[in-house]
Amino acid sequence: MIGSPVLHPPRSLAAMETRAALCPGSRLLSLGIWLMVAARALPHAGAVISCASCPSPVQLHRQELQLNRGAAGLRSVRAEFRELGFSSLDAGLDRDHEPGDSTEDVPQFHRDEAPGRDGAALRRAKRSGAEFGDSGWSGGAGGGEGSQVDGQRSVRWNREDGGGINRQDEPKLSSSTFALTGDSAHNHAVVTWSGQNSSVILILTKLYDFHIGSVTESTLWRSADYGSTYERMNDKVGFKTVLSYLYVCPTNKRKIMVLTDPEFESSVLISTDEGASYQKFRLSFFVLSLLFHPTQEDWALAYSHDQKLYSSVDFGRKWQLIHEHVTPNRFYWSVAGLDKEPDLIHMEAHTPDGNVQYVTCRAQMCTEANRNYPFPGYIDISSLVVQDDYIFIQVPTSGRATYYVSYKRDLFIQIKLPKYSLPKDLHIVSTDEKQVFAAVQEWNQNDTYNLYLSDTRGIYFTLAMENVKTTRGISGNQMLDLYEVAGIKGMLIANKRQDNQVKTYITYNKGRDWRLLQAPASDLDGNDVHCILPFCSLHLQLQMSENPYVSGTISSKSSAPGIIVATGNVGAELSYNNVGMFVSSDAGNSWRPIFEEEHNIWFLDRGGALVAVKQPSVPTRHLWVSFDEGRQWTQHSFSSVPLFVDGVLVEAGAENQIMTFFGHFSHRSEWQLIKIDYKSIFSRKCTEEDYQTWHLHNQGEPCVMGQKQIYMKRRPGNYCMLGQDYSRILSAESCICRAHDFECDYGYERRGDGNCRPAFWFNPSTVSRSCSQGQNYFNSTGYRKVVLNNCTKGVKEMYTARKQQCPNRPPKGLMLTTKDGKLTANMGNNVTFLVHLDEGDSLQTNIQLDFGDGTAVSYSNLSWTEEGIKHVYRSAGIFRVTALAENMLGYDTTTLFLHITCPVEHVQLLAPFVIITHKEVNISAAVLPSQPRTVTYFWWLGNNTEPVITLDGSIAHTFTIEGMHTITVQVSAGNTILQDTKTIAVKEFFKSLLLSFSPNLDEFNPDIPEWRQDVGRVIKKALLQVSDFPEERLLVAVFPGVPTAAELFLLPNKNQSEDKKKTEEELEKASNVIVSALNQNLVEFELKPGVRVIVYNTQLTLAPLVDSSPRHSSSAMLMLLSVVFLGLAVFLIYKFKRKIPWINIYAEVNQEKEQEMIGSVGQGDSTPKITLSEFATSKERLEKELDARVKRGVGNACESTREIPNCTSV
Repeated sequence: MIGSPVLHPPRSLAAMETRAALCPGSRLLSLGIWLMVAARALPHAGAVISCASCPSPVQLHRQELQLNRGAAGLRSVRAEFRELGFSSLDAGLDRDHEPGDSTEDVPQFHRDEAPGRDGAALRRAKRSGAEFGDSGWSGGAGGGEGSQVDGQRSVRWNREDGGGINRQDEPKLSSSTFALTGDSAHNHAVVTWSGQNSSVILILTKLYDFHIGSVTESTLWRSADYGSTYERMNDKVGFKTVLSYLYVCPTNKRKIMVLTDPEFESSVLISTDEGASYQKFRLSFFVLSLLFHPTQEDWALAYSHDQKLYSSVDFGRKWQLIHEHVTPNRFYWSVAGLDKEPDLIHMEAHTPDGNVQYVTCRAQMCTEANRNYPFPGYIDISSLVVQDDYIFIQVPTSGRATYYVSYKRDLFIQIKLPKYSLPKDLHIVSTDEKQVFAAVQEWNQNDTYNLYLSDTRGIYFTLAMENVKTTRGISGNQMLDLYEVAGIKGMLIANKRQDNQVKTYITYNKGRDWRLLQAPASDLDGNDVHCILPFCSLHLQLQMSENPYVSGTISSKSSAPGIIVATGNVGAELSYNNVGMFVSSDAGNSWRPIFEEEHNIWFLDRGGALVAVKQPSVPTRHLWVSFDEGRQWTQHSFSSVPLFVDGVLVEAGAENQIMTFFGHFSHRSEWQLIKIDYKSIFSRKCTEEDYQTWHLHNQGEPCVMGQKQIYMKRRPGNYCMLGQDYSRILSAESCICRAHDFECDYGYERRGDGNCRPAFWFNPSTVSRSCSQGQNYFNSTGYRKVVLNNCTKGVKEMYTARKQQCPNRPPKGLMLTTKDGKLTANMGNNVTFLVHLDEGDSLQTNIQLDFGDGTAVSYSNLSWTEEGIKHVYRSAGIFRVTALAENMLGYDTTTLFLHITCPVEHVQLLAPFVIITHKEVNISAAVLPSQPRTVTYFWWLGNNTEPVITLDGSIAHTFTIEGMHTITVQVSAGNTILQDTKTIAVKEFFKSLLLSFSPNLDEFNPDIPEWRQDVGRVIKKALLQVSDFPEERLLVAVFPGVPTAAELFLLPNKNQSEDKKKTEEELEKASNVIVSALNQNLVEFELKPGVRVIVYNTQLTLAPLVDSSPRHSSSAMLMLLSVVFLGLAVFLIYKFKRKIPWINIYAEVNQEKEQEMIGSVGQGDSTPKITLSEFATSKERLEKELDARVKRGVGNACESTREIPNCTSV
């Protein structure tokens, strides 16, 4: 599956996202929370909402690898948020739980409530025992419905003083609690703010029945006063309507879309007044996910449970089918500035034969005639990613993965990783800074990835860091331990595995240089910390929360540049025990401890203040606020009763200072929503005097990413309200370029001395084939400037690629492939050949292509072949395709062997009905249509369990054991496999008679195996009426074709201990009895009422004469002479056969000669008698039939559907 910025390797490109309706930077991401109580995760998928305006990371495989990034830095990452779940919790969560441990007792995310609704649903934990210790409270609804709790006590805590002091004059928080009365049984809650600067909050609570797997009850609540009070809205949507999901339009948050549960009805309820009123519209499908247009508020895409994609241009009132068989989460709206039509849709769709294609079309004009296929050929499933300026796909190949990228909608070009990276898994992590971050798991890695950075076009990738650690999230997603600091471009923090230890590194120039983090100088008690680099350093946990309403283990904010808050430890390596909270105010140059326990920390007032709440494993009434970047903390009470905090909405509106806490007092209580107005903790609004400048630096080095950056931010400790975003770059002065502003170019590696040298596999003298005589090209120095680095002059000229004139050179590295990468094709289909030349002048090089079927083409230069060379093969076979590239300086050739197949329609196994032991016999299979050299035959002979495999349609075999043996042949051509099976008798000797029939039988002969089998059974029954020969030793085989003929076999007794001569005599006697009856016309049967068929004796054979011994008796010699004379007689009869009608011929076959297959014979007044030599074998009859059909103009063999006649023995 290319998963959001993730490319799957030889297997597939996987998606790093399951698109959620969560747009970083928008209130949609930070204002929805799902609260859920249940014993286990939901088993069924739920709707997912995606915000198209926030591009998603590329997943090119089936699992997820997600980048931990700051809120603003998440622009290019579509996060997947799944429902949190608890399993049999007795006393809350284990806060020391380490990633990778069993997640049985930690929150679990599941698809049902995940992505995309306007909030993430958090499962509420069951808790038992003494839940509230100090208060002794157990049950009830706290302050009651809408009760106001004011005047809570505040305590100020100065970390430098090491204690807390009661300050009665501290500002107090204003809070109110509202209980959703009557919903205590509901175990889901979806909470969302309707929009920026709006006072409306919507809450959907549901009762999910785990036994039947669906929602059985729901209640919709609405607040119009920032959450002080809520109104039940069931009467507006219908009392009996069961609702499942709630969506808010990201571009006009007054518009609300609510889906009903499909178990009851499939409908959508639409509101255009922030949920005050609704209109219901019926749907003909069940919505699995929604994707709103990034700019058009009424446009949306809906993905159904049966893999169909629909579009609406009137906000869900009417839906139109776009395409069937679309891959989940692989559909995208157009990107402004890149796609010409705003309603263009990019999608990954399946063809009827199971292949996958990249398809584009317009939302309301997506008929087959209006569809486009930007990438020629098929792609891997779940590999399409459309993100920012880039489109990524992975093509199906055997062995090694091949990835392609299109930059700004240009032609697709193969992505160039270092030659021997050999990715098992590749994720495109981000694309938002004019280059691509890719995480590659190489062939020798298991739980780590290498980080690669591309050039601006996303084609050439170079290594930025090796062995970046991954962590499995509580929802099962693979999380890459890489964090992009918000507000400062080029700054990344990563956890690297090295020598069985994991350490935290930081870079300020996009991975060009990395260093360890300096540990704090002292601990919380003021004691010195003795930690010396590189043996000891600070290590951080880099997991972003999968629930957007808890803070995760690291946080930063673009409106508060330089401030980073994280969970971590001091020591030799990263540990998940004895962790604390740390803060940096200078972009990671220095760190301070702030808490000994893990806390959720949010940025208030656009980053002007920090608020901290303990992890939700225990109930709490307090929160902590800091105005000086974590140096001093003030404690505030927000509830009179301890609350299990399940989530917090912060900064719901731009012009208000309101937080909303979601939680519950106990697992038996109703949902509690606590509105907190923190405006009172500010003394005034900030003025110019409250701001100061801050210089970004890297360990004292002022030039970061090629410039000196000075920021404006609030002075720490000032109790003033920002009100608006004052954080900005005051000035950015370009620096003189130095070596650290340049990274190694593609094909080069950094050595121990810091210089970039060519890798052993890279030839730096290689010149692109597009470089033609008289033109110029840029010859790499081994370096390229870090993307978005703004340095000037200095060493820039020395490190920048130099312009040189294209040299004359012979062609080299000629490669020939088919466009789909396959070495097989069906006859009559177009085959597109691609010619690639590593070196040579493409405009001066002649290309010749010999297709191997007697045709060839020639092109004056390589540019004519860019779209591929098409050819149609009219016959099946294996063709040698040869390409020749030639110019004045030399030539290069390459060869490809292409298998052209035609689907096999019929196979007929041709074998004698009775075979002599220890005598080699030829067994063959006739195939229709004939396919020379492209068919594989699998033979199962006798009791063999393993087949004999041949490329020839015949095989010789010797049977050594008497009895009934089964022969099976399978014929494989292309994707078709056909089979035929026969049962033959293997005997030491036997007797046979040729039978013919009265002509009326031919009128009813359809010449199919089933008819021959039934007629043979009737003939056998008729013969048994005139002979007492045992039924099990009588075998009748009806030949295919007309006139109808058959052969009667008389088999010896299974008991070979009897005297052989006696057995001969028994067969001879039985044969004479049957011949006599046949000659007297005593053998007949009724084919249908009024149609009686007479059976005649045509020819008698004895094969071989009783014995396979090498000794010959005088009687045998006499018989041999008899055969010679008989042959002469047959010849004379043949010459005069028209004058001697109805003559019966008797012949015996010499014992040393293998029994021959005998063809059909008819009998009648106009039918002459013929000798054995004139009977055609079944194979000959089949070949004649095929020749005749071709001559009659039936059509080419590929189109034939007529069944081949099959000999049947009974």
